Parts: sequence; structure tokens; C-alpha cells
Amino acid sequence: MAGAAFTHAQPAWALALAALGFLLTARAASRLAQWLHAAFLRPARPLRRRYGAWAVVTGATDGIGRALAFRLAATGLGLVLVGRSPEKLAAVSAEIKKRHPGAQVVRTFVLDFAAEDLAVKVGALGELVRGLDVGVLVNNAGACYPYARYFHEVDEALMWNLIRLNVEAVTRVTHAVLPGMVERGRGAVVNIGSGASAILPSDPLYTVYAATKAYIDQFSRCLYVEYGSKGIDVQCQVPLLVATKMASIRNASFFAPSPETYAAAAVRCIGYEPRCTPYWPHALLWLLISLVPEPVADRLILGVALDVRAKGRAKDTRKKAQ
Repeated sequence: MAGAAFTHAQPAWALALAALGFLLTARAASRLAQWLHAAFLRPARPLRRRYGAWAVVTGATDGIGRALAFRLAATGLGLVLVGRSPEKLAAVSAEIKKRHPGAQVVRTFVLDFAAEDLAVKVGALGELVRGLDVGVLVNNAGACYPYARYFHEVDEALMWNLIRLNVEAVTRVTHAVLPGMVERGRGAVVNIGSGASAILPSDPLYTVYAATKAYIDQFSRCLYVEYGSKGIDVQCQVPLLVATKMASIRNASFFAPSPETYAAAAVRCIGYEPRCTPYWPHALLWLLISLVPEPVADRLILGVALDVRAKGRAKDTRKKAQ
């Protein structure tokens, strides 16, 4: 009787707050459980059986693209490696065949995404893959600033090179490869975006780069909805820093993994969420960043970028003086 009297004595707003607190706690626990499962327990998709026998990888001679090519070869996929250097393509192809002698055939296609005749070259790539059972397309080729700079300091050549590589190339290659997937009723498109557009609230002094990656993010999401009913999974992967030449990081660390470490996580995520951060420490950083008020985060990120800009300008000055 005493317990019943106590319950009836509680005001309605207190009961409502308790119920809301319970629901929010349950939701947070559910999301944590889902994240832990995705990060550590969820099995990788059987790419060859689910999507097709071949993978096309752009920017396959360095960094993340190269590491992804090796990982995809290990799953038994045939590879079409796309890059601008014939020598590097030949070297990567030979190394893959050496490490994975039982893998499918490795083909190479020389394509400079900064070339004026980009449409023609991508059309030729489309013809090359037309007769192949391409199950996975990885749009990895891209570019960033040499170092941080204000928007008015970005010259015409750099600005349009970024747009051509990060926007036009991804759009054209996807447009060339996707029809075959539609005909076969299966496929996976993986676009390498960036935490600069999806995780950070802003990326000052890298404005054009961040904006082009935001295009990739929305491009991927729309295609995910558009082609889901046709058996095609489209995903945008949004890593933070990875130890590559483009990021100007020589030594890998816990929060800036090697391309090989990132690629291992990336391949495990193919075919799942439309947007993901495959490397779990990056996801942890995403959570921490989301807890910082945006104006504070903006100031912190700007401070780091200004420091990078000062070091880059000093390095340029030394080169000119030599």
C-alpha cells in the first residue's frame, strides 16, 4: 500500500521525464551494441559470390587504392587497376600476382584523371569492362591541397584539378560502370569520401577539397536510394587521417593507420551502411568530435590548419631560395 501511494504521488512530468530517460538510455545502448557488432563481430560480405567476379579500382598505384587492390585480390576477385603511371600499374600488378598466384587475372588501364580528354578516356574504360562481370567499383582516385591555404590563395590550376579528380572523375567512372551492374542486377559501388566533409563540422583552409568530398557523400547517398531496389549497394567511406603521401604522414599511428590497416577494415564494410567509417578508432574520434560545440571545434581546426599553412609556406620559401 505504501508503494502504491508513493507511485500515485509522483507528478506526471516526473514520470514523463523518467520514461524519456529510459528511452534515451535504451536507444544509446542499442546504438552502442550495433556499433560494436559492426566494428568487431560483423562478417565481411562474400564479395565474389554476392556481386561479381571483377573489381575496378581507381588510384590503384598508391596509398589506400593500392592497399584495397591487394585486399580485393585476396578475396578472389579479378582486378582492373586504373592509374596514370604505366610503370606503377605494372609494378602493382606484378606484386599482386606474386602474392596471390591463385587470384583472377589482373588488368591495368592507364588513365590520367586530370587530362583534358577525360570523357574520352573514361569512355574507353567503360568499353574495356563492358564484357566483364564487374561486381565492385572502388572510386578511390582523388587529390588534396599540397598544404592548407586560404581560398583566395588557391590558384586556378589547383582548384579545377581538385574538382576534376574528386567530382568529375568519380561521376564519369560510376556512370561508365554502373550500367553493367544494372543489367546483371547486382554490384557494389564504394566511393572514398573524407571525414573533412562528414565528420568535421568544417575544414577551413581546405575548402575546395572538403566541398568536393561533400559532393561524393551526397552523390553516394542518392545512388544508394536510387539503385537499392536493383541489387546494387552504394557506399561512401569517410576516413579521417591515413598515413599516405596525400596526407603527408610518413609513420602510421593508432589514429592514423597505414593504408593496409585501413583497407582491411574497409573491405569488411563493403555492402553494409550507405556511409561508414570503417576504421573503428576513426569512429571513436567522430564521437568525440560530435561532443565538442561546433564553434569551439571550428576554432581548433582553424588553428591546426593555420599552423600547417605556415609550415608549408616556409617550406616553399626555402625551395625558392635554393
